[in-house]
Amino acid sequence: MPKDQVTALLDRIAAAHNLQELDSVRVALLGKQGEITSKLKSLGAMDADTRTAEAPKIHALREAVTNAIADRKSALEAADLKRKLATETIDLSLPAPESISGTVHPVSQVMDELAEIFADLGFSVAEGPEIEDQWHNFTALNMGESHPARAMMDTFYLEPRAPDEEPRVLRTHTSPVQIRAMKEHGAPVRIIAPGRVYRSDSDATHTPMFHQVEGLVIDKHITLGHLKWTLETFLKAFFERDDVVLRMRPSYFPFTEPSAEVDVGWSIENGRRAIGGAEGWMEVLGSGMVHPVVIENYGLDPDEWQGFAFGCGIDRLAMLKYGMDDLRAFFDGDIRWLKHYGFKALDVPTLSGGVGA
Repeated sequence: MPKDQVTALLDRIAAAHNLQELDSVRVALLGKQGEITSKLKSLGAMDADTRTAEAPKIHALREAVTNAIADRKSALEAADLKRKLATETIDLSLPAPESISGTVHPVSQVMDELAEIFADLGFSVAEGPEIEDQWHNFTALNMGESHPARAMMDTFYLEPRAPDEEPRVLRTHTSPVQIRAMKEHGAPVRIIAPGRVYRSDSDATHTPMFHQVEGLVIDKHITLGHLKWTLETFLKAFFERDDVVLRMRPSYFPFTEPSAEVDVGWSIENGRRAIGGAEGWMEVLGSGMVHPVVIENYGLDPDEWQGFAFGCGIDRLAMLKYGMDDLRAFFDGDIRWLKHYGFKALDVPTLSGGVGA
């Protein structure tokens, strides 16, 4: 095909002002009855010498036209996007229609409630990696190499990246965040560390991945009384009841000494068990005074600095407060469950309006 005719075809493509016009040009040139398609079909009727001479020209023309259409399409799409970005607006002050609006997952809502409560108590939120080395996850927290928590039946180990490298783990708790926060900021410190943790366990009340929040206070002259007051204030604010009764039982955790399990009282209301009162007791979290060995691992003198720590499952707190029976449903992604238990995006927790608002 003469050069001026090829230029004319490319000019037709370049002259397309929108995607609809460009598609019409594509069909006219490359469609079943298109000009270039007809030329390709004509190759079969040519003698061998003519076909040898014309076939490369026709195929080159088809390739040039195809590339030109693709380039013009990209340019038109980019221009259309630029126009939309410049002209289209969304009024973010208007709520989305109920039929298309999503919901906030209960775990996310409870995390916001925890942050609101502890911020009012002077705590800040700390974060850390979910893939941890064994020193931060175990050793620094007074869990030696023979500690049962290191068993593979409880912990997910990762393949070493090098033959001489110690296997890393999916963190089994958010306590490593405390070590990292202390090394970065030093003492005194008041932090909570919410996040995902991993244990090799699965049933109605346990999942391989779940959410946990841990708290840490390090300062001078900290006592068990400070711990008890903090937990009482937190639980009353979270469950939004003044009749929350707290009981501490002696226990053992390698990173605290003394250690205590914390129970809250419950009573029967409308045929269901509800937090508040003292008809029975339910365990909700573990706590204790930070072990001197752990304080030394923070790089502090345990004779000068003391502190307390506590931890509980965020999913369990959500189950207790909002009446959910099976932990596994938290991770099924069932839209019906999310619509029933989810929260509206504008339901921002506040202590003045109620953290469960």
